[in-house]
Amino acid sequence: MTTATDTANTLAAQQASGSSAQPAAAARKAPLPDITDQPAGRAEKALVALFVAVPLMALVAAIPLAWGWGLDWRGAVIAVAFYYVSGLGISMGFHRYFTHSSFKAKTGFRIALAIAGSLAIEGPVLTWVADHRRHHKYSDREGDPHSPWRFGNDWGALTKGLIWAHVGWMFDGNKTSKQKFCPDLLADKKVSRISQLFPLWVAISLLGPALIGGLWSWSWQGALTAFFWASLVRIAFLHHITWSINSICHTFGKEDFEVRDKSRNVNWLAILSFGESWHNLHHADPTCARHGALKGQIDIAARLIWLAEKLGWVYDVRWPDASRLDAKKSTARQLGSMTRRAAVG
Repeated sequence: MTTATDTANTLAAQQASGSSAQPAAAARKAPLPDITDQPAGRAEKALVALFVAVPLMALVAAIPLAWGWGLDWRGAVIAVAFYYVSGLGISMGFHRYFTHSSFKAKTGFRIALAIAGSLAIEGPVLTWVADHRRHHKYSDREGDPHSPWRFGNDWGALTKGLIWAHVGWMFDGNKTSKQKFCPDLLADKKVSRISQLFPLWVAISLLGPALIGGLWSWSWQGALTAFFWASLVRIAFLHHITWSINSICHTFGKEDFEVRDKSRNVNWLAILSFGESWHNLHHADPTCARHGALKGQIDIAARLIWLAEKLGWVYDVRWPDASRLDAKKSTARQLGSMTRRAAVG
């Protein structure tokens, strides 16, 4: 009888002699690494810095400019429209659909969600999904790309961790492996193509508002105003709302459902984040299409998924299931609408 020790000794002998007799099947079954072997270069980090710093400076300048001259009603309309399209593209598309498969979508709507999310300029869809799936695999543990608890639990470490979770992690040279975390999307030719065309969506997101504003007002001032508010300020504001889910919603807030990590619900971010800040429920049941599952919790993205379902654009939606969530609930509040409940009698 061959023992485990015999097997180990045989493998060791093969390695020592340079033998390649190890079965090919074993090599094929070797797990893929979480991180690619090609780290981010200086040019890539500089580009990230550019897209973080420039919109942020516009956001800082927004208040005095608005007070003096800068915001007109056309610019406001364009900014709100682009904020909703790109923000819902992240919430409904990149997050609930592409990352967690909370519902299935018809081809046209799937493509629209991928493009809309790309307009947020938070990275190509494949990169975004790979990072977020890795986050869920290691949430608030070693391996999580953006946990605020990375450096420890005391106030100094947590302050450093909040900065890391909010924006610092994007400058980490390690890149999440798409081959490991989103092979399904790599195999989807349409989604992969949209991901490769990310520079095009960046250009549209930055220059589209200026074109619309200029044609609408038929003036250079209208174009510049729209570029400032609907491109730079809108992108910066949306970025920081999204990043707050990584930082604030893993540090402060309320735990309404039992989870193994530090995910929390933060109600004051709910409307601006389209329901993403009901983060505690999301980590308790990641594939659930509605994150604000309790009564009174506003979840704009979930309501639009509900509407898309009625229109036939999406199907097989994974709405909250009372029997599953009741077992995890740590609050007396009741589950809200769109909840599936067992038939009585």
